[in-house]
Amino acid sequence: MASDTEDGGEVQPTETTTDDSSSPTTAEKEEQAASTGMEIVKAGNGNAQETGGLSLNYEEARALLGRLEFQKGNVEAALCVFDGIDLQAAIQRFQPSLTDKTTSKKGQTKSESGIENPATLVLEAIYLKSLSLQKLGKSTEAANQCKSVLDSVESMFQNGPPDIEQKLQETINKSVELLPEAWKQAGSHQEALASYRRGLLSQWNLDDECCTRIQKRFAAFLLYSCVEGSPPSSGSQVEGSFIPKNNVEEAILLLMVVLKKWYQGKTHWDPSVMEHLTYALSLCDQPSLLAKNIEEVLPGIYPRTERWYTLSLCYYAIGQKEVALNFLRKSLNKHENPNDIMALLLASKICSEERHLASEGVEYARRAIKLSESSDVHLKSVGLHFLGNCLGKKSKTVSSDHQRSLLQNETLKSFSESIALDRHNPDLIFDMGVEYAEQRNMNAALRCAKEYIDATGGSVSKGWRLLALVLSAQQRYPEAEVATNAALDETAKLDQGSLLSLKAKLKVAQSSPMEAVEAYRALLALVQAQKNSSGSSKTDAEGHNDSVSEFEIWQGLANLYSSLSIWRDAEICLQKARALKSYSAATMHAEGYMLEVRDQNKEALAAYVDAFSIELEHVPSKVAIGALLCKQGSRYLPAARSFLSDALRIEPTNRMAWLHLGKVHKNDGRINDAADCFQAAVMLEESDPVESFRSLA
Repeated sequence: MASDTEDGGEVQPTETTTDDSSSPTTAEKEEQAASTGMEIVKAGNGNAQETGGLSLNYEEARALLGRLEFQKGNVEAALCVFDGIDLQAAIQRFQPSLTDKTTSKKGQTKSESGIENPATLVLEAIYLKSLSLQKLGKSTEAANQCKSVLDSVESMFQNGPPDIEQKLQETINKSVELLPEAWKQAGSHQEALASYRRGLLSQWNLDDECCTRIQKRFAAFLLYSCVEGSPPSSGSQVEGSFIPKNNVEEAILLLMVVLKKWYQGKTHWDPSVMEHLTYALSLCDQPSLLAKNIEEVLPGIYPRTERWYTLSLCYYAIGQKEVALNFLRKSLNKHENPNDIMALLLASKICSEERHLASEGVEYARRAIKLSESSDVHLKSVGLHFLGNCLGKKSKTVSSDHQRSLLQNETLKSFSESIALDRHNPDLIFDMGVEYAEQRNMNAALRCAKEYIDATGGSVSKGWRLLALVLSAQQRYPEAEVATNAALDETAKLDQGSLLSLKAKLKVAQSSPMEAVEAYRALLALVQAQKNSSGSSKTDAEGHNDSVSEFEIWQGLANLYSSLSIWRDAEICLQKARALKSYSAATMHAEGYMLEVRDQNKEALAAYVDAFSIELEHVPSKVAIGALLCKQGSRYLPAARSFLSDALRIEPTNRMAWLHLGKVHKNDGRINDAADCFQAAVMLEESDPVESFRSLA
């Protein structure tokens, strides 16, 4: 695209050297041009027989002389000559000659005898006049002159494009390209938009390269001009064809057409087409479609590592993290590009979101930090941020308390170093606050939550959620509810799901179950409104992080009714949840709890095992199995201890796991161990939030 000329393929004037002292004035040039034109006419009339019937009238003479002046670089002189041409009169006189195929006495056609079509001469003259005006900064006049050329040609093509000579077709092509560029330079963007569409929708017999240049320029104009044009007229479209609704859709359609031409070998590869398409599809949140187009590009066009990195971004955006990470692993191979900082940072970010990838993410983050040590402070800060996230995830997978403590200290150290390099990054403050909260340092977590709200102006709901959860962990439920209500006031109606869910749990903690039920009802109404607004029945599990799925609402109601021993309502809510999600660890665990309360221990144990089988790291199921086995007698104590210890490995701050482990130790005669477990349970109960801090991740 960069190689395309912005003026629609203008005729390049030749460089000439003139002496300023002897150069004629504009008036003298015009008088000289007029007299020369008359001489050409007379000479033409006098030699008509010798040239096979050649004769030049006034317009043709000016057209030839103006072209010579333009080619010499005398733009002003050329403009003076062109000003004397009456386009409409000339076209009316010359229109029959466009398709004139009569031959001369020697059996030659006009093109074969070397004589240009008179209409072609005049149209080219007006086109060159447009270029002259454009060069002199008179873009509006240039556009009007160029438009007159196309209007004239369009009137000739009323019955379909005739078989015209190549020179005239070249003039048409250049005029179609020039018109929107002239309007753009004049600041008339709506006229430019209309000219682009006219050029592409009218029958001009444009060749593939010319049409491709117009399509690329039009797509760029639609994407970056900041001018929202009306959709194309449906009257100009083929019945059943796709009609874009806005600028971005129209640009994507144009770029896809250009890509199709390239696949068919009708045009040359232009990397800017894929750059524009990447931007447009990103605006439309269509990374999967972008990935498909990138994968269809033949090998050798893109460097492999660049293609892999872009594909990893696309697949990460649609939630296919393993696929994205596999592309990055290939790119970061020692035989490819192992020192690509951006790829290392993206890989560490992906790994920081999954526990089983945390150790791999630590290595990627450390490599990125080392590479950016002396080059880019910002990238080093980002690397330290992701390193902290990976270390935090890794600390939850180790079995040793000592090792976990070391990793937690390293996590906080990485966050502190990152904040020292980038003090104005609110996400860093938030992640550090969550880490403090998970380590039960509530005062530090509260400070980070307030700093995050101040940094974002209270416009991001997760900051309010962190504040409310920290306050609930400090048993300050009324203040937590005030924070939640403040967040609801700052949040759009359709984005209040997670806040309403938190409010319901706060009501339960304050022994206000009926108010909690009302909050859940409001949640159900919100989910229905979200469905109606999107026109889809998809669950919010496929939506953004702040959403709450209908399944989670019914599950929460089932748990609430179970805690109130309202079993009939609890059963109904569980059935609703099961209808939305057939296999769920949370649903199976709730069923097990209801069976256990009814002293159906064998069936309850089977339900807990089913929940554990569905989700291997489902902590409530492990705790429930351990607690149930503890009641079955001394022979089951080792198995109970194993399940409870595994639950604490996954979630060291689960107070119920510590409580039941203490009971296991007590039944096994380990009084000191039991006392330690009971003490841990009491301490955690004093700092237990109404909702896990992991829900913020």
